[in-house]
Amino acid sequence: MLGTPTSLSSTTQWSHLLNSQRLGASKKYNTKNSTRSQFHKDYDRLVFSHSFRQLNQKTQVHPLTNQLGIHTRLTHSLEVSCIGRSLGMMAAEKLHDRLDSGLPAGISSADVGVVVQAACLAHDIGNPPFGHAGEYAIRDWFNHPDRQTVLQHLDSNEQLDLLAYEGNAQGFRLLAKNEHHPDKGGMRLTCASLGAFMKYPWLATHSNDAPQQSKQPSAATKVQKFGCFYSEASQLEELATCLNLPRSQQHDGFARHPLAYLLEAADDICYALIDLEDGINLKMLTYHEVATIFYELIGERPNSIDLPTHLSVRQSLASLRSRAMMRLVNTVTDAFVTNNDALLAGTLNGSLFAHCDASVQSGINQAKQLASERIFNHPSKVRMELIANQCLHRLLDAFMPLAWAGNTIASGTQPLSFEQERLLKLLKPHLDEHRRTLSDDIYHNTLNILDFITGMNDHEAYRLAQELQGHWGTMV
Repeated sequence: MLGTPTSLSSTTQWSHLLNSQRLGASKKYNTKNSTRSQFHKDYDRLVFSHSFRQLNQKTQVHPLTNQLGIHTRLTHSLEVSCIGRSLGMMAAEKLHDRLDSGLPAGISSADVGVVVQAACLAHDIGNPPFGHAGEYAIRDWFNHPDRQTVLQHLDSNEQLDLLAYEGNAQGFRLLAKNEHHPDKGGMRLTCASLGAFMKYPWLATHSNDAPQQSKQPSAATKVQKFGCFYSEASQLEELATCLNLPRSQQHDGFARHPLAYLLEAADDICYALIDLEDGINLKMLTYHEVATIFYELIGERPNSIDLPTHLSVRQSLASLRSRAMMRLVNTVTDAFVTNNDALLAGTLNGSLFAHCDASVQSGINQAKQLASERIFNHPSKVRMELIANQCLHRLLDAFMPLAWAGNTIASGTQPLSFEQERLLKLLKPHLDEHRRTLSDDIYHNTLNILDFITGMNDHEAYRLAQELQGHWGTMV
């Protein structure tokens, strides 16, 4: 178990938390005579990665939408990264101004800002096609009684990774293993950026009830968020050691990196403000409903803010949004500094918003409630999620039998059907790129196939699912 960080000075703790060592790298990187810090290089690596580009046609809230201007995971991630940069820089400046011992020597507020910015850019990089609907579809597929025969061959850790499948864990797997450096080691981001990325630095078994071997898995399996599959447990341990993360007091995993709270806040700010604007553009919400929440977040009455009368609805919302963001960034960073000791000790309860002004908490909760009631349950969104569910189930139905038959495929002892041969042809370029093969290890075969399926964007998944059903893969 790692030492308790409360025995260290704040500056010493931050020197661990802002470690520029690259996870998975065996060599030391030269940090001298470079116009870019190691943290800026993290950001650039993410921007130029294939997985980040794929976010351009992955769902933010509305699957397979053809309406221009509606957010995808890529535009959402860019906006979250901008808010994250502001939160990181302002929090660092306030730490320096208000605390006796600030950040380590050689670390600037801009460095902290870009760490959070890079982490925010990557925060949804592991999401499957169709967003959260895709996660639900994958969980439902593995929870079906028909999968019990195969799942019983896996241990409880491996079973739960599939039954409680999480895009957050897929993201860590992608960054630490899949998104390929010329050598092994994934993208090899700095430990600081990966720590800020890890909203849930624990395994599924740390936060979920492990399935009992004698019971049949069901769709009622309790799902709690987690950030690392059992297959990457050693990388999580290595990361936590590098950052000197304390153990969590709630479970057997690790406490969050303090900057992960800023990532979470940046995501919530965009969720509360911008996702509601999409609701107006799709005619699910009215301007008045959204503006009322914006005023609550700004902390002003409508008659106290003088907006030009000639502004359009879009322009008025943009003006109110910018004011709300300014207040939220200031309030959240105040909460961050006020709770610095608890953040460093890993004992903070709830999100940073739980420690903000009551009007801010109220506005965020109102935004989430309105989105839940009027956007996430809107009939048009529900219909598209049903399509998404069927698409992923069809892909899993087709490809997952290859995971069960991996040993047969590897040994060539039993001939494959025509369909299996063709499916293997589609899968093989992915396996070859990552220097992997199907074997007698069902768990790793399954994760490799999930890597292939979840790496698709919405349109690729929809098109392939159509083709597997014998239809030409036209777009919706």
